[in-house]
Amino acid sequence: MPTQGYFDLQVNGYAGVDFNTDDLSAEALHTACLALRNHGVAGILATIITEHLPVMCGRIKRLASLRAQDDLARKMIAGFHIEGPFLSDAPGYRGAHPADAIQPATLDAAKALIASGGGSVRLVTLAPERDPGQRVTQWLASQNITVSAGHCDPTLEQLHASLDAGLTLFTHLGNACPMQLPRHDNIIQRALSLSDRLTCCFIADGVHIPTFALKNYLRCAGIDRCCIVTDAMSAAGLGPGRYRLSRWEVSVGEDLAARSPDGSHLVGSAMTMPQNLLNLRSMNLSEADCHALLVTNPRRAICIREN
Repeated sequence: MPTQGYFDLQVNGYAGVDFNTDDLSAEALHTACLALRNHGVAGILATIITEHLPVMCGRIKRLASLRAQDDLARKMIAGFHIEGPFLSDAPGYRGAHPADAIQPATLDAAKALIASGGGSVRLVTLAPERDPGQRVTQWLASQNITVSAGHCDPTLEQLHASLDAGLTLFTHLGNACPMQLPRHDNIIQRALSLSDRLTCCFIADGVHIPTFALKNYLRCAGIDRCCIVTDAMSAAGLGPGRYRLSRWEVSVGEDLAARSPDGSHLVGSAMTMPQNLLNLRSMNLSEADCHALLVTNPRRAICIREN
């Protein structure tokens, strides 16, 4: 285990606890944070995913209130990651985010979401092509909030414009896109071509991205421009079974992949950071590279110093 402790930019829930629920309790949040600490995690961004705006605001506000009441939660949760609702509504790109709650980016909606966090929102994932004139990206960056592209299909020109406005990150690249893509001009290739300006995040469970493909992506972008996340949901650390993530009932199999009940697509992950480390070591990555991907780079992506 890295001596400084893992840092995970995308945790939707853990140890049977779903952060994306309207009735999250103080006890449940403490349980999740304790399990994360026991797995060697030093910090996370608790992630709230797409729902109708008032619901998202209520969940963020509740999470912020509960975090403020718990010493362990304050230590473990460095802030919040809002994933949506400003995402692509195209099938394949929206992933598990509900189509009826996805919307274009507006300043009013962005300001409402950020205000709900009481100063704790550190990262927002949005689709650059859903942010007209990059107004929301520019405003978020002006508030020292990291902006990440995800669940999106922007043109290369739109990506350049977003980068100029303050975009710095790409959320779980290689996922949140259709199974079949144009072989050359696709969102994965566009993002990788800009990895000198973008830090690319990947889910390293071997299911979201086959190990051989992840190895290619890391080689192309360069270890220094990459982070590993779990995208963990309530099943993380528990094993096969049925769990919840917001609206979804999720089925977790022996491979620890979290899928919709019909098996049609992935819904978060049941991965833990120690399991990520084992997967990275199986790719013959050095200890220094693993440390960068799991400890140093995620902190740097949201401007947190390594302890």
